[in-house]
Amino acid sequence: MDAGQESRPAAGAGGPRSAVVVNPVKVADLDELRGTVTDALAAAGWPEPLWYETTVEDPGRGQTEQAVEAGVEVVFACGGDGTVMSCVRGLVGTDVALAVLPQGTGNLLAANLGLSTDLAAGIEVAVERGRRLLDVGAVEDHYFTVMAGMGFDAQMLAATSETTKARIGWPAYVVGAVRHLRDRPMRVSIRLDDQQPLRRRARSVLVANVGRLQGGLTLLTEAEPDDGYLDVAVLTPRTLRHWLALGWAVLRRQDRVPRMEVFRCRRVEITSNRAQPRELDGDLIAPGRTLKAEIRRRALWLCVPQPERARDLTVDVDAAAERGEQLIEEARRE
Repeated sequence: MDAGQESRPAAGAGGPRSAVVVNPVKVADLDELRGTVTDALAAAGWPEPLWYETTVEDPGRGQTEQAVEAGVEVVFACGGDGTVMSCVRGLVGTDVALAVLPQGTGNLLAANLGLSTDLAAGIEVAVERGRRLLDVGAVEDHYFTVMAGMGFDAQMLAATSETTKARIGWPAYVVGAVRHLRDRPMRVSIRLDDQQPLRRRARSVLVANVGRLQGGLTLLTEAEPDDGYLDVAVLTPRTLRHWLALGWAVLRRQDRVPRMEVFRCRRVEITSNRAQPRELDGDLIAPGRTLKAEIRRRALWLCVPQPERARDLTVDVDAAAERGEQLIEEARRE
Protein backbone atom coordinates (compact mmCIF):
# COMPACT_ATOMS: atom_id res chain seq x y z
CA MET A 1 0.00 0.00 0.00
CA ASP A 2 1.43 3.46 -0.90
CA ALA A 3 2.19 6.02 1.79
CA GLY A 4 -0.74 8.17 0.71
CA GLN A 5 -3.23 5.34 1.00
CA GLU A 6 -4.81 4.21 4.22
CA SER A 7 -7.54 1.90 5.41
CA ARG A 8 -10.13 2.69 8.02
CA PRO A 9 -11.26 0.00 10.45
CA ALA A 10 -13.91 -2.32 9.07
CA ALA A 11 -17.48 -1.80 10.23
CA GLY A 12 -19.08 -4.16 12.68
CA ALA A 13 -21.32 -7.08 11.89
CA GLY A 14 -24.15 -6.33 9.50
CA GLY A 15 -22.16 -3.95 7.34
CA PRO A 16 -21.92 -0.16 7.53
CA ARG A 17 -24.90 2.16 7.24
CA SER A 18 -24.97 4.18 4.04
CA ALA A 19 -26.95 6.83 2.19
CA VAL A 20 -27.48 7.64 -1.48
CA VAL A 21 -27.66 11.30 -2.51
CA VAL A 22 -29.02 11.26 -6.05
CA ASN A 23 -29.71 13.92 -8.64
CA PRO A 24 -32.95 12.61 -10.21
CA VAL A 25 -32.40 14.68 -13.35
CA LYS A 26 -29.26 12.67 -14.17
CA VAL A 27 -30.88 9.23 -13.78
CA ALA A 28 -32.98 7.65 -16.53
CA ASP A 29 -34.84 5.22 -14.26
CA LEU A 30 -34.71 6.12 -10.58
CA ASP A 31 -36.66 3.05 -9.42
CA GLU A 32 -34.32 0.71 -11.28
CA LEU A 33 -31.27 2.44 -9.82
CA ARG A 34 -32.68 2.20 -6.31
CA GLY A 35 -33.46 -1.47 -6.70
CA THR A 36 -30.02 -2.29 -8.10
CA VAL A 37 -28.11 -0.43 -5.40
CA THR A 38 -30.27 -1.71 -2.54
CA ASP A 39 -30.17 -5.33 -3.69
CA ALA A 40 -26.41 -5.27 -4.35
CA LEU A 41 -25.69 -3.81 -0.91
CA ALA A 42 -27.99 -6.41 0.70
CA ALA A 43 -26.08 -9.18 -1.07
CA ALA A 44 -22.89 -7.77 0.45
CA GLY A 45 -24.46 -7.78 3.92
CA TRP A 46 -25.13 -4.04 4.14
CA PRO A 47 -28.43 -2.65 5.48
CA GLU A 48 -30.77 -0.77 3.16
CA PRO A 49 -29.36 2.69 2.48
CA LEU A 50 -31.09 5.97 3.21
CA TRP A 51 -32.18 7.84 0.07
CA TYR A 52 -32.10 11.57 -0.55
CA GLU A 53 -32.93 13.39 -3.78
CA THR A 54 -31.26 16.67 -4.63
CA THR A 55 -33.23 19.76 -5.61
CA VAL A 56 -32.50 22.95 -7.53
CA GLU A 57 -32.34 24.80 -4.21
CA ASP A 58 -30.07 22.22 -2.57
CA PRO A 59 -27.93 20.20 -5.00
CA GLY A 60 -26.65 17.83 -2.32
CA ARG A 61 -24.91 19.48 0.62
CA GLY A 62 -27.94 19.62 2.91
CA GLN A 63 -28.92 16.03 2.13
CA THR A 64 -25.35 14.89 2.83
CA GLU A 65 -25.31 16.69 6.17
CA GLN A 66 -28.59 14.98 7.07
CA ALA A 67 -27.03 11.62 6.23
CA VAL A 68 -23.99 12.37 8.41
CA GLU A 69 -26.26 13.37 11.30
CA ALA A 70 -28.15 10.08 10.83
CA GLY A 71 -24.92 8.20 11.53
CA VAL A 72 -24.01 6.76 8.12
CA GLU A 73 -20.46 5.67 7.33
CA VAL A 74 -20.64 5.97 3.53
CA VAL A 75 -22.43 8.48 1.28
CA PHE A 76 -22.98 7.50 -2.36
CA ALA A 77 -22.99 10.60 -4.60
CA CYS A 78 -25.04 9.75 -7.67
CA GLY A 79 -25.02 12.46 -10.31
CA GLY A 80 -22.66 14.77 -12.17
CA ASP A 81 -19.78 16.90 -10.91
CA GLY A 82 -22.19 19.33 -9.24
CA THR A 83 -23.74 16.58 -7.15
CA VAL A 84 -20.35 15.15 -6.20
CA MET A 85 -19.01 18.53 -5.14
CA SER A 86 -22.10 19.32 -3.10
CA CYS A 87 -21.64 16.03 -1.26
CA VAL A 88 -17.97 16.85 -0.71
CA ARG A 89 -18.97 20.10 0.99
CA GLY A 90 -21.07 18.09 3.43
CA LEU A 91 -18.33 15.55 4.15
CA VAL A 92 -15.14 17.61 4.51
CA GLY A 93 -13.71 17.17 7.98
CA THR A 94 -15.91 14.18 8.87
CA ASP A 95 -15.08 10.47 9.13
CA VAL A 96 -17.79 9.58 6.59
CA ALA A 97 -16.48 8.27 3.26
CA LEU A 98 -17.62 9.40 -0.18
CA ALA A 99 -18.45 6.77 -2.82
CA VAL A 100 -19.06 8.07 -6.35
CA LEU A 101 -21.69 6.66 -8.70
CA PRO A 102 -21.10 8.93 -11.72
CA GLN A 103 -24.10 9.80 -13.87
CA GLY A 104 -23.07 13.06 -15.57
CA THR A 105 -20.83 13.84 -18.54
CA GLY A 106 -17.83 15.28 -16.73
CA ASN A 107 -17.08 13.53 -13.45
CA LEU A 108 -13.62 15.03 -12.99
CA LEU A 109 -13.03 13.32 -9.66
CA ALA A 110 -13.90 9.95 -11.18
CA ALA A 111 -11.53 10.53 -14.09
CA ASN A 112 -8.63 11.58 -11.86
CA LEU A 113 -8.82 8.82 -9.27
CA GLY A 114 -9.80 5.84 -11.36
CA LEU A 115 -13.43 5.73 -10.28
CA SER A 116 -15.45 3.96 -12.93
CA THR A 117 -18.55 5.38 -14.59
CA ASP A 118 -19.89 1.84 -14.29
CA LEU A 119 -22.58 1.46 -11.60
CA ALA A 120 -21.47 -2.03 -10.61
CA ALA A 121 -17.88 -0.88 -10.11
CA GLY A 122 -19.00 2.09 -8.02
CA ILE A 123 -20.94 -0.18 -5.68
CA GLU A 124 -18.15 -2.75 -5.46
CA VAL A 125 -15.54 -0.11 -4.67
CA ALA A 126 -17.58 0.96 -1.64
CA VAL A 127 -18.33 -2.61 -0.54
CA GLU A 128 -14.65 -3.60 -0.56
CA ARG A 129 -13.91 -0.69 1.78
CA GLY A 130 -10.75 0.62 0.15
CA ARG A 131 -10.27 4.15 1.45
CA ARG A 132 -7.99 7.05 0.58
CA LEU A 133 -7.69 10.22 2.67
CA LEU A 134 -7.50 13.21 0.32
CA ASP A 135 -6.65 16.87 0.49
CA VAL A 136 -9.23 19.34 -0.80
CA GLY A 137 -8.93 22.91 -2.01
CA ALA A 138 -10.99 25.61 -0.29
CA VAL A 139 -12.35 28.69 -2.08
CA GLU A 140 -14.48 30.89 0.19
CA ASP A 141 -17.11 28.47 1.58
CA HIS A 142 -16.71 26.06 -1.36
CA TYR A 143 -14.38 23.09 -1.84
CA PHE A 144 -12.80 21.41 -4.84
CA THR A 145 -11.12 18.03 -5.10
CA VAL A 146 -9.70 18.36 -8.61
CA MET A 147 -9.28 21.87 -9.96
CA ALA A 148 -10.38 25.50 -9.66
CA GLY A 149 -9.95 27.93 -12.50
CA MET A 150 -10.26 31.53 -13.61
CA GLY A 151 -10.42 32.71 -17.21
CA PHE A 152 -10.47 30.52 -20.31
CA ASP A 153 -11.38 27.22 -18.62
CA ALA A 154 -14.47 28.76 -17.05
CA GLN A 155 -15.34 30.53 -20.33
CA MET A 156 -15.22 27.14 -22.04
CA LEU A 157 -17.60 25.65 -19.49
CA ALA A 158 -20.01 28.57 -19.81
CA ALA A 159 -20.03 28.20 -23.60
CA THR A 160 -20.84 24.47 -23.50
CA SER A 161 -24.54 23.65 -23.50
CA GLU A 162 -26.03 20.89 -21.37
CA THR A 163 -27.76 19.54 -24.48
CA THR A 164 -24.47 19.14 -26.33
CA LYS A 165 -22.81 17.50 -23.30
CA ALA A 166 -25.69 15.05 -23.00
CA ARG A 167 -25.45 14.18 -26.70
CA ILE A 168 -21.69 13.77 -27.25
CA GLY A 169 -20.13 13.79 -23.76
CA TRP A 170 -16.82 15.45 -22.90
CA PRO A 171 -15.92 16.42 -26.55
CA ALA A 172 -18.65 19.05 -26.17
CA TYR A 173 -16.13 21.09 -24.19
CA VAL A 174 -13.91 21.31 -27.28
CA VAL A 175 -16.76 23.07 -29.08
CA GLY A 176 -17.05 25.53 -26.21
CA ALA A 177 -13.28 26.06 -26.15
CA VAL A 178 -13.01 26.97 -29.84
CA ARG A 179 -15.35 29.91 -29.30
CA HIS A 180 -12.91 31.60 -26.94
CA LEU A 181 -9.44 30.79 -28.33
CA ARG A 182 -8.95 34.32 -29.64
CA ASP A 183 -10.28 36.22 -26.61
CA ARG A 184 -7.94 38.82 -25.09
CA PRO A 185 -5.83 37.78 -22.11
CA MET A 186 -6.31 39.06 -18.57
CA ARG A 187 -3.66 40.86 -16.55
CA VAL A 188 -3.22 38.94 -13.32
CA SER A 189 -1.30 39.24 -10.09
CA ILE A 190 -0.56 35.84 -8.51
CA ARG A 191 0.59 35.63 -4.88
CA LEU A 192 1.89 32.18 -3.87
CA ASP A 193 1.97 31.71 -0.09
CA ASP A 194 3.94 34.70 1.31
CA GLN A 195 6.01 35.38 -1.80
CA GLN A 196 6.02 38.59 -3.81
CA PRO A 197 3.22 38.64 -6.43
CA LEU A 198 3.91 37.43 -9.95
CA ARG A 199 2.42 39.47 -12.80
CA ARG A 200 1.36 37.83 -16.04
CA ARG A 201 -0.83 38.31 -19.10
CA ALA A 202 -2.69 35.00 -18.93
CA ARG A 203 -5.61 33.33 -20.62
CA SER A 204 -6.27 31.02 -17.70
CA VAL A 205 -4.97 30.29 -14.21
CA LEU A 206 -5.71 26.81 -12.87
CA VAL A 207 -5.34 25.76 -9.24
CA ALA A 208 -5.10 21.98 -9.12
CA ASN A 209 -5.27 19.32 -6.44
CA VAL A 210 -4.88 16.64 -9.14
CA GLY A 211 -3.90 17.07 -12.74
CA ARG A 212 -6.19 15.30 -15.19
CA LEU A 213 -8.63 17.15 -17.46
CA GLN A 214 -11.85 16.14 -19.20
CA GLY A 215 -11.32 13.20 -21.54
CA GLY A 216 -8.48 11.78 -19.43
CA LEU A 217 -5.80 14.28 -20.57
CA THR A 218 -3.10 14.88 -17.96
CA LEU A 219 -2.14 18.55 -17.69
CA LEU A 220 -0.15 18.50 -14.43
CA THR A 221 1.86 15.31 -14.10
CA GLU A 222 3.20 16.03 -10.59
CA ALA A 223 -0.11 16.94 -8.95
CA GLU A 224 -1.22 14.42 -6.31
CA PRO A 225 -4.39 14.59 -4.21
CA ASP A 226 -2.67 13.93 -0.88
CA ASP A 227 0.70 15.70 -1.07
CA GLY A 228 -0.31 18.82 0.88
CA TYR A 229 0.17 21.20 -2.05
CA LEU A 230 -1.78 22.95 -4.76
CA ASP A 231 -0.30 23.08 -8.28
CA VAL A 232 -0.90 26.41 -10.03
CA ALA A 233 -0.77 26.44 -13.84
CA VAL A 234 -0.58 29.78 -15.65
CA LEU A 235 -1.52 29.48 -19.33
CA THR A 236 -0.27 32.29 -21.59
CA PRO A 237 -1.05 31.39 -25.24
CA ARG A 238 -1.79 34.41 -27.43
CA THR A 239 -2.22 32.96 -30.91
CA LEU A 240 -3.82 29.91 -32.46
CA ARG A 241 -0.32 28.51 -33.04
CA HIS A 242 0.41 28.85 -29.33
CA TRP A 243 -2.78 26.97 -28.48
CA LEU A 244 -1.93 24.18 -30.92
CA ALA A 245 1.58 23.80 -29.46
CA LEU A 246 0.21 23.70 -25.94
CA GLY A 247 -2.47 21.16 -26.81
CA TRP A 248 -0.03 18.95 -28.72
CA ALA A 249 2.36 18.87 -25.76
CA VAL A 250 -0.47 17.87 -23.41
CA LEU A 251 -1.64 15.13 -25.80
CA ARG A 252 1.89 13.74 -25.98
CA ARG A 253 2.28 13.94 -22.17
CA GLN A 254 5.44 16.02 -22.47
CA ASP A 255 7.12 17.15 -19.26
CA ARG A 256 7.46 20.71 -20.54
CA VAL A 257 4.37 22.35 -21.98
CA PRO A 258 4.91 25.57 -23.97
CA ARG A 259 3.08 28.66 -22.80
CA MET A 260 2.43 27.15 -19.39
CA GLU A 261 4.20 27.86 -16.08
CA VAL A 262 3.62 25.66 -13.04
CA PHE A 263 4.10 26.62 -9.39
CA ARG A 264 3.42 24.84 -6.08
CA CYS A 265 2.00 26.38 -2.93
CA ARG A 266 -0.33 25.87 0.02
CA ARG A 267 -2.40 28.94 -0.74
CA VAL A 268 -2.74 31.27 -3.70
CA GLU A 269 -4.46 34.57 -4.42
CA ILE A 270 -5.15 35.46 -8.05
CA THR A 271 -6.29 38.98 -8.89
CA SER A 272 -7.37 40.02 -12.41
CA ASN A 273 -7.69 43.49 -13.91
CA ARG A 274 -11.34 42.73 -14.70
CA ALA A 275 -14.04 40.32 -13.55
CA GLN A 276 -13.53 36.81 -14.92
CA PRO A 277 -15.65 33.65 -15.09
CA ARG A 278 -14.60 31.16 -12.39
CA GLU A 279 -15.16 27.45 -11.83
CA LEU A 280 -14.64 24.71 -9.28
CA ASP A 281 -14.38 21.10 -10.46
CA GLY A 282 -16.25 21.83 -13.67
CA ASP A 283 -19.06 23.84 -12.05
CA LEU A 284 -19.32 27.59 -12.60
CA ILE A 285 -19.37 29.92 -9.61
CA ALA A 286 -20.05 33.66 -9.65
CA PRO A 287 -17.61 35.70 -11.78
CA GLY A 288 -15.12 37.84 -9.90
CA ARG A 289 -11.78 39.65 -10.03
CA THR A 290 -10.13 37.41 -7.45
CA LEU A 291 -9.75 33.71 -6.73
CA LYS A 292 -8.30 32.76 -3.35
CA ALA A 293 -7.61 29.09 -2.70
CA GLU A 294 -5.87 27.14 0.04
CA ILE A 295 -5.23 23.48 0.76
CA ARG A 296 -7.16 21.57 3.43
CA ARG A 297 -4.96 18.66 4.37
CA ARG A 298 -6.37 15.15 4.78
CA ALA A 299 -9.94 16.40 4.79
CA LEU A 300 -11.96 13.84 2.80
CA TRP A 301 -12.26 10.05 2.91
CA LEU A 302 -12.87 8.59 -0.55
CA CYS A 303 -13.82 5.02 -1.48
CA VAL A 304 -11.24 3.78 -4.00
CA PRO A 305 -10.63 0.50 -5.86
CA GLN A 306 -8.71 -2.26 -4.15
CA PRO A 307 -5.88 -3.32 -4.03
CA GLU A 308 -4.72 0.34 -3.94
CA ARG A 309 -1.20 -0.44 -5.07
CA ALA A 310 -0.89 2.07 -7.90
CA ARG A 311 -0.72 5.85 -7.70
CA ASP A 312 -3.04 6.00 -10.73
CA LEU A 313 -5.94 3.95 -9.44
CA THR A 314 -7.42 3.41 -12.91
CA VAL A 315 -5.35 0.22 -13.09
CA ASP A 316 -7.58 -1.39 -10.46
CA VAL A 317 -11.01 -0.27 -11.57
CA ASP A 318 -11.64 -2.84 -14.33
CA ALA A 319 -11.24 -5.70 -11.86
CA ALA A 320 -13.60 -3.91 -9.46
CA ALA A 321 -16.18 -3.61 -12.25
CA GLU A 322 -16.05 -7.36 -12.85
CA ARG A 323 -16.49 -8.09 -9.17
CA GLY A 324 -19.35 -5.60 -9.04
CA GLU A 325 -21.17 -7.29 -11.90
CA GLN A 326 -20.88 -10.59 -10.05
CA LEU A 327 -22.32 -8.96 -6.91
CA ILE A 328 -25.32 -7.59 -8.82
CA GLU A 329 -25.94 -10.92 -10.52
CA GLU A 330 -25.85 -12.63 -7.15
CA ALA A 331 -28.34 -10.10 -5.80
CA ARG A 332 -30.70 -10.69 -8.72
CA ARG A 333 -30.67 -14.44 -8.17
CA GLU A 334 -31.69 -14.11 -4.52
